[in-house]
This record gives sequence, C-alpha cells and structure tokens, in this order.
Amino acid sequence: MKIYEFGDKNKPSIMLFPGTCCYWKTNFGHVLDGLQEHFHTLVVSYSGFDDTENSTFISELDEVLKVENYIKDKLDGKLFAAYGCSLGGSFVSLLIGRQNIHIDHGIIGSSDMDQAPKWLAKLETAIMMPMFYPFITGKESGILKKVFEKKMNEGNDSSEYMKKFMEIMGKGSGIDFSFISKESMKNQFCTDLYTSVGEHINVPGTTIHVFYAKKMGEKYLERYRKCFADPDICEFDLQHEELLLDADRWVHEVCRVCGIN
Repeated sequence: MKIYEFGDKNKPSIMLFPGTCCYWKTNFGHVLDGLQEHFHTLVVSYSGFDDTENSTFISELDEVLKVENYIKDKLDGKLFAAYGCSLGGSFVSLLIGRQNIHIDHGIIGSSDMDQAPKWLAKLETAIMMPMFYPFITGKESGILKKVFEKKMNEGNDSSEYMKKFMEIMGKGSGIDFSFISKESMKNQFCTDLYTSVGEHINVPGTTIHVFYAKKMGEKYLERYRKCFADPDICEFDLQHEELLLDADRWVHEVCRVCGIN
C-alpha cells in the first residue's frame, strides 16, 4: 500500500479512499487541484492496486491496519477528514469505529455498505470474478462490455453518468491495469462483503457525514442509519458517486460539511 500526499502540510489533512478495484489517479485525479486549495490531501493506493509496487491485497482489515499505522507515524494519530468512495466508505467506517486513530469528519460517499456471510461473499465473488477481472484489467469481458456500452449509448442522463463513471474506473484512460492480480481483486471484493463495519457507530469528537444518493434507493438510507448512531445525512437527487464526478461541486460539499470556507 502507498499513500500519496499533495499540498500544504499546514492545512487540515484529508485522506481519500478509492472505490472497488479503482486506481487512485483515475478515482481522484480530477479533484486534487481543487481540494489542495483547502486541505493537505492524502490519497490511499491499496496494496495490489498500485502500479509502482509488487504487492497483493490480503484483506480489508489488513489494509486498515496499514492506514492506522501510517496515520500514527506521520500524522500524530489524527486526521481532520476522510472521504471514502464506495468501497472506501467501509474503510472510513472501520477507521472511525476501531478508535485506534481519530478522525474529526468522516465522509461516506454513497457507499452501499453491503454485508454478507462469508460463504455467500465467496459465492458472489466466484460468480463475479470471471466477468469483472477481464473488464477492469482491459481484457474485455464480452458480457460486461456489452452491458456498459448499451448504457453509455442510450443518449440520456444515465448514459452521460455512466460514461463519466467509467472514467473513474479507468476505462479509456490508456492505463494498462494488468498489474492488478486476480488474487488482489478477489480478496478486495470478497473481504469487503463479509467484513462488518459495526452498528450505530458513535465516537466523541467525530461527525459522520453521508453523501446519500437518493436514486440508489431508500434501503441504503436505512443501512446508513443502522451503521451510524447519528449521521449527518446529505441528500442528493443523484446516482451512486455521481456527486464525485462533478469536481467543483464535490469539493464545495466536502468543504461545507467540514466547516471550511
């Protein structure tokens, strides 16, 4: 695992956590300039998903421990803010709930917070990997390629959303993602499903903000209220991580919930 730092270290620190199988540059590259105006910005690049090292993603908790050690060693055990994109929301939740480090503002980016028994997680992973791995690494899976191409060519708001979301996933970036191993992808996908983040998380001095995308459905709102004792629900009439696709608006909302002008 690597953590990339940008901007003035005298400014409040914010740590960004990528989504499932996402490369840190394509996930957050478009917001870094705007964010650095207000924050000392750190971006996590998960083990097995960084092209500068030869590593394997073992488990979600293994990565959380590495992040905790980094924050203790480099940041005196404290973060002003942390943002979790999709899968990254689980990381932020675990870091807050374990209370080995302290985060003032935890921001959950329309994460699905899905949980499953280990046997079901392994089954779902076994079903998804033959399609998902070739698609992410550029060795296109026929099924997923056709599904996403159809959605992107429908000529409506959803197709524009899908095109931008695929950019975050690295599609069309020209980057060779063959450095991501099947083992890393399988372990990330599976351990996220069965690793419990806890319920009714409530830590003194920490505010949890949820960027709730209404178009995902009310069942996700119920999950947030189950995971967190008193979350600040920020409601948007958008789809999953659609807010993040609009860099200026996303930076504005991050600053707003953190109380930074």
